[in-house]
Amino acid sequence: MSNHEVKGIKIWYLEIMEEERFIPSKVVINLGLKPTDDAAINTRFYREVGGNWQWVDRLNWTNNQWEKWVSRENLRTWVAHLGDKEVGYVEMEIQEGGSIEIVYFGLLPLMIGKGIGGGMLSLAVREAWQIKGTQRVWLHTCSEDHPHALGNYEKRGFHLFKTEVI
Repeated sequence: MSNHEVKGIKIWYLEIMEEERFIPSKVVINLGLKPTDDAAINTRFYREVGGNWQWVDRLNWTNNQWEKWVSRENLRTWVAHLGDKEVGYVEMEIQEGGSIEIVYFGLLPLMIGKGIGGGMLSLAVREAWQIKGTQRVWLHTCSEDHPHALGNYEKRGFHLFKTEVI
């Protein structure tokens, strides 16, 4: 294969600009989000959830870097629980102009394929709209992510506003 034929990673940027455009999924009974500000939890979930999806940008972070990231006033993290079992997590950043970015979202590997993702995303998007001043909820996903990720976001009312290949 020549250099001109090398495929890049496709990145899709999606957003919901009005809460009314959000299309919630059914939420499995006993599924809920619990807030946390524990850097060790962010570190563990980042590694476990992202392990199969090429999440590499924070793999070399020190405990101090994680602490600094998690202790920021504009970061929110929730752990998803199904009853008393941890199933995934979501990390959001409050940005200027009323934007909330879902920075990381995902299920633990053993929880994938159990019908939890749509409900977990629905709970997360509801949390985002509860943050005072929210005018936009956005995220990005890529061709290296779970094959159902893009579809799950679109089913919840997110629409594409930018695509790029890196």
